[in-house]
Amino acid sequence: MARPKVTIVGAGQVGATTAFLLLEKGLADVVLVDVAEGLPQGKALDLMHSRSVEHFAPTVSGTNDYADTADSDVVVVTAGLPRKPGMTREDLLAANAAIVRSVIPAAIEESPEAIFVCVTNPLDVMTHLAWQVSGLPCQRIFGMGGVLDSARFAFAIAEETGAPTETIDALVVGAHGEAMVPLPRMSTVNGTPLTEILPAERVEALVDRTVNAGAEVVALLKTGSAFYAPAASIVAMLEAILGDTGAVLSSCVRLEGHYGIEDVYLSVPAALGSLGVLEIPELDLDASELAALRASATSVAEAVAAAGL
Repeated sequence: MARPKVTIVGAGQVGATTAFLLLEKGLADVVLVDVAEGLPQGKALDLMHSRSVEHFAPTVSGTNDYADTADSDVVVVTAGLPRKPGMTREDLLAANAAIVRSVIPAAIEESPEAIFVCVTNPLDVMTHLAWQVSGLPCQRIFGMGGVLDSARFAFAIAEETGAPTETIDALVVGAHGEAMVPLPRMSTVNGTPLTEILPAERVEALVDRTVNAGAEVVALLKTGSAFYAPAASIVAMLEAILGDTGAVLSSCVRLEGHYGIEDVYLSVPAALGSLGVLEIPELDLDASELAALRASATSVAEAVAAAGL
């Protein structure tokens, strides 16, 4: 039986690390595609050099030609520019929108049946644009955001409580950015809600650290941004898709009346499988949580409108 094929658009740190994790887990053959000549080929060769040490079965190749990505089961879009000093959010959005507009049609032409997972920032807006450009049903095009934010919340909880990570179930919904909505009441340690374990001011501190987690990494690195945790988060989603497990993960999906929110891409728990988004089970949010989620949705809708999408 043939292995699944995953194309990763963008051979930077996130893309290459995602490829390595996919190979290590034996999940799929991988194609790295990038506009930079030699970059995807070099990273693919380096990865293949590790094959006899790590003993993984799948293969990885690098290319600048989308023809080599044909018949992919999943396409992961990591391509995009990082925000540089002096660059406004509007500048970043315009630059990455141009990249998404070129990448999506090229990938769809070669893999018309693929599931698309978007990672390019600003995530929620770029996922909306990718869906708009693709013409695909929204179940087949969605983004990675909530898995990463939830993982960062789980780490903050583990640091604060000393609890083993396997006992922690953390949940973050909403926009991938400052408008994200960590849900302490629905985040647990050994099944006990965080709000019953820590005083309110400590919970709030963990929420703040989670919201600023990406910026904390950037500040420490000085150049570049996070890639290990984003790659691991992408692969968690791909395991659900390629394995058709129906696992419920916080994913950037299109809401069409869910939580009273219309026509916005936003991270909420969603069941993922071989057809993409299988279901969006709604959380039983209280009034303040629902208000925060809707406010987060409004911020994404306003960003989409401001970008003229």
